[in-house]
Amino acid sequence: MNQKTKKPAISTTQKIVLSFFCVILIGGLLLSTPLASADGTVTPLIDALFTATTSVCVTGLVTVTTAFHWSLFGQILILFLVQLGGLGVAALTMLFFLSIGKRLSLSSRKLIVDSFNLDSLGGITHFLRRVFLGTVIVEGIGALCYLPVFISDYGIRKGIWFSVFHSVSAFCNAGLDLIGSDSLIPYAGSLWFNLVTMMLIILGGLGFIVWRDLLYLLKGRKKRLSLHSRIVLRFSAFLILFGSVCFFIFEYHNPDTIGGMSLPHKILASLFQSVTSRTAGFAGMSQSALTSQSVFIMLMLMFIGGSPVGTAGGVKTTTIFVLLATIRSTIRGDRDTNIFGRRIPAGTIRKSLAVASVSLLTSLTALLLMFLFAEGSATDIVYEVVSAVGTVGLSRDFTATLNFIGKCIILVCMFFGRIGPMSLVIALTAKSKNETVRLAEEDITVG
Repeated sequence: MNQKTKKPAISTTQKIVLSFFCVILIGGLLLSTPLASADGTVTPLIDALFTATTSVCVTGLVTVTTAFHWSLFGQILILFLVQLGGLGVAALTMLFFLSIGKRLSLSSRKLIVDSFNLDSLGGITHFLRRVFLGTVIVEGIGALCYLPVFISDYGIRKGIWFSVFHSVSAFCNAGLDLIGSDSLIPYAGSLWFNLVTMMLIILGGLGFIVWRDLLYLLKGRKKRLSLHSRIVLRFSAFLILFGSVCFFIFEYHNPDTIGGMSLPHKILASLFQSVTSRTAGFAGMSQSALTSQSVFIMLMLMFIGGSPVGTAGGVKTTTIFVLLATIRSTIRGDRDTNIFGRRIPAGTIRKSLAVASVSLLTSLTALLLMFLFAEGSATDIVYEVVSAVGTVGLSRDFTATLNFIGKCIILVCMFFGRIGPMSLVIALTAKSKNETVRLAEEDITVG
């Protein structure tokens, strides 16, 4: 008796994971070819895969210097991977189908919803077009703003290419640059360059939902911002200010960072360090020369990251804000978690706790493996792992010294950080069982 076996359906989250994995694999193989290297030699596969991963996962950690190791073809490929990773492979694929007149199926719409972590299927096509158009406009304006600086330093042809590359990299919070091994430190004193870079980083990190809310508010289609946007804007502003003040105080007399700068330059460098620490990955000062207090602040900011439905990584500002509000409510004895006059659903609180917990567990597991198999100081290893999981890309000059196993560990951390630990757990889990029966309740003692 022949019975047809039903193939298990692949969930949308698993499709997202597979799409990122496939793009990284193809990108790594292409980068390993002689055509991609500046000297025409074959790049070791682990370094090529590492570069492809850091590009697609918009991290910025590199084992070889982007400016010198890769040919123009290699750099163009890296930029393409950054753009793919920044907007999401699934989103760009769907935009391609829309551009040739194909309608999105229900499964495709679900893929977009999971890719951008949205809560509704409504208006997906319109949302995608707005995201793409907004990205092109912002990156285009960013490139134009960079032109005077890069053309002055590198000439017209190279200046235009540098402007485009750094605009895309900054907006996607990728942290990859073509300047050299010192990242953006040579431009630490340039007010215009730093302001343009910070604005691109912030716009990419705020998330597309906030963009939409602000646009609707300006057009009069909404009377006030959504709770999500208010949390993102207020908490992001607080983190930027908090980080800037801390770096200014802790590095003020440090001769290896900002100690020798004038007061205005110290303020600018501190502000840039605070902005770039939340997943951007551009270095405006030597990370290996930071004081221990600044390193501690960096670890906190890198773990938090940017905001949802954007190009940034980390556990996200809204996740941490909900957890802090829940802690406050618990201490005060409140029944619900209330934020700005609104009650937060229990499901959102559980999801926030799960995302933060899985991210922390991922970091701790990676740290244990790094301490076992990689050589380096504890500070450098912790900094590297948190930077990778948060897809930040800042390093204490440690990435290039990693051995083969160390590179593999950090590579996996970047992949975890971009996909999202919670999404990856869901993707690797079999079909979830719907709860049809609620068990009897019994309390336990905690604390």
